[in-house]
Amino acid sequence: STGKMPQGFTDVLEEWKCLEDEYQQLQDTHRMYLQKLDEISKLQNNCSSSISRQQRRLKELSHRVKNKSLSEEDAKKMDEIKEKVKTRPNAFFEMEAFLPKKNGLYLSLVLGNVNVTLFSKQSKFAYKDEYEKFKLCSTVVLLLFSFICYFFVSYRFLDAILNFQLVWYYCTLTIRESILITNGSRIKGWWVFHHYISAFLSGVMLTWPDGNLYKIFRNQFLAYSLYQSFVQCLQCYYQSGCLYRLRALGERHNLDLTVEGFQSWMWKGLTFLLPFLFFGHFWQLFNSLSLFKMAQLPDCKEWQVLMCGLCFLILFMGNFFTTVAVVRQKLKSRNQKPKSLKEQ
Repeated sequence: STGKMPQGFTDVLEEWKCLEDEYQQLQDTHRMYLQKLDEISKLQNNCSSSISRQQRRLKELSHRVKNKSLSEEDAKKMDEIKEKVKTRPNAFFEMEAFLPKKNGLYLSLVLGNVNVTLFSKQSKFAYKDEYEKFKLCSTVVLLLFSFICYFFVSYRFLDAILNFQLVWYYCTLTIRESILITNGSRIKGWWVFHHYISAFLSGVMLTWPDGNLYKIFRNQFLAYSLYQSFVQCLQCYYQSGCLYRLRALGERHNLDLTVEGFQSWMWKGLTFLLPFLFFGHFWQLFNSLSLFKMAQLPDCKEWQVLMCGLCFLILFMGNFFTTVAVVRQKLKSRNQKPKSLKEQ
């Protein structure tokens, strides 16, 4: 033996040496990463406490300046300060969207105390985009399932699967929306709250036993579900296009979402959706009145009848009055604009 190493073994040693060097580099990088994480955590705490302190002091300041008699010059300065103070809540809101915060009651119950804040604009937007896709795909599935149940099959078992899908869909929406709100989405109160009611309503429908009254209401409910899914598909499609345009023009926030209703930004180009929406709202009222009438029948023993009637009534009132308020506000501001132009 000459003590010469075989070629294959030399390659293995070289490869191992290379891996060893890379591993050392990886350890250094990881150590630096942990150090940076620690620094980030300190900066986050620093920002959060500074924002809280600023908010508290601004509140105290606004109480102190109330009803103070000032000279003309001082009053002018005070007005300037007040204008600047007005912009602060919005600035704090934008800052807080990138800081970890405690989950609200609902998220705490569902997810526990896990941090759901996404720390980059890209990941926030990607999550928002994924929410929109989920909404559209789920709505298409619900549309097809409602169509099959209405036209082709009449099994209580399949109706139960449809209602279970609805419960799962609305519950998932509420969780995702809560995460998006934590990350800076400005979703209006009612458009979130009505998902909780819809989830509850679907749950009650799921428990409604198969009987005479269920059979009477079944087709009306399936036709309503079919129509709702169709309108939601329309809205998802047109609203996302409209939001994309408005975001490109810088008129809308990156995390604005499509909703199952009407909001002020839809005024440009989406008013054609209003008749579809109002028809859906009045169908909810019709469902509610049908169920209340049904509840008065002598053979009505199921509590689900009255409960579903009440849910449909709440949905109608919330949807209808919120939409009317948005339309009224828009028409009012539209009428005020020409007046101000005339005055000029």
